[in-house]
Amino acid sequence: MDILSKRIDNSALVLFRMFFGGLMAWQSFEYLLNGWVTRNLVSPRFTFSHIGLEWLQPLPGSGMYWYFAIMGMAAVFVAAGFRYRWSVIALTVLWAGVYFMQKSVYNNHFYLLMLTGILLTFLPAGNYASVDGMISGKKKLSMPAWCAWVMILQMTIVYVFASVAKMYPGWISGTFPGIVLSRYAHIPGLSFFADSWFHQVVAWSGILFDLLVIPMFLYKRTRLLALLASLAFHAFNFLTLKIGIFPFFALSFAVFFFDPEALRRIFFRQKPMLTPNVAASEATGNNTVLLAFFLPYFLIQLILPMRHWFIPGDVLFTEEGHRLSWRMMLRHRTGWVNFRVVDASSGKPLAYDTGAQLTKRQLKTMQTHPDMIWQMARRIHSDFLGKGIRVKVYVDAFCSVNREPAKQLIDPSVDLAATDFFYFEHSPWIRKD
Repeated sequence: MDILSKRIDNSALVLFRMFFGGLMAWQSFEYLLNGWVTRNLVSPRFTFSHIGLEWLQPLPGSGMYWYFAIMGMAAVFVAAGFRYRWSVIALTVLWAGVYFMQKSVYNNHFYLLMLTGILLTFLPAGNYASVDGMISGKKKLSMPAWCAWVMILQMTIVYVFASVAKMYPGWISGTFPGIVLSRYAHIPGLSFFADSWFHQVVAWSGILFDLLVIPMFLYKRTRLLALLASLAFHAFNFLTLKIGIFPFFALSFAVFFFDPEALRRIFFRQKPMLTPNVAASEATGNNTVLLAFFLPYFLIQLILPMRHWFIPGDVLFTEEGHRLSWRMMLRHRTGWVNFRVVDASSGKPLAYDTGAQLTKRQLKTMQTHPDMIWQMARRIHSDFLGKGIRVKVYVDAFCSVNREPAKQLIDPSVDLAATDFFYFEHSPWIRKD
């Protein structure tokens, strides 16, 4: 346990706090200014929240604009280390609200941002180069080494499961990378983006990078190579994939792999060198309570990405176990869905204009996601029930993965309004491919 409890310079954690707060502020204010909040939270009549949290809906009127403005300011406070603990809690709770209240725009890094906020809530990231320290006059130069290892372990889980998820025929063959990259082949000088050999290079590079980057960072002799590979990998992703701040966010974790003393000399030149006497004076004693939190936390982080292995069917088709599993940018899904609504008493077909209830983005996403189709069926049932009409809702849904022939996604004989959705086991109304 000495390797975990040893006091080390806290420059990496302080620097990461600044990166995280700055990136979250960028994300929040950019979404306000580029119309993301309007398109995805204000304009829709309702949002597809995570199942069980249907009550979590966007605030009415201008509420969501204020919501993101406050969240952006909380992020600025985190970066500055002002009222750090309360600011990071507020930022994490507000971002978690955004994450859980809508699924139409889904990126794994949304989830990672929330997890990082949770981790930072328990880490002493505001002890140096912070407004809090300036006001109180109290600054600390060190932290327990486990603070860095917590962040390293989190990213190890992300990268390893991302690599394992890519090990399926549609990725290894270059099919999915080809679908993504071919759209850029018309650009002068990039015609090779349509070539199968390049798709293979990208496919295997992705697998190997995700699998090896953490070990390479941990080994001192390959650390610089790992950093250069990360810069190239994330720059390529930033230019070819629409994944927002994730490339910059992922790169910011690199600070935990480098010598804290070197970081101090580069980024905090006025910061005194950590001496054994100072480290001993800053030791807080027993960290059992905090470590007791991280043990179950990381156990959950290991279990969630593996759950789809124990659910019948191919997760690439059924989507069961896809979320919270670091299955990032893996497949191209298209499909269509038709809801058949019938009067429960007479069996008479009833009209329902699904398109009028949803935005184009909601409709496109819902068509290929069984959980959202199920939620829509329940909403249709609720809408008719509000008019005093009991109905049954059946669905004709077909889905294609990586441009393969479309297959039936939902059992058309099941009344979805009268069945359940299961998080940790197979929902029998979802076809198993």
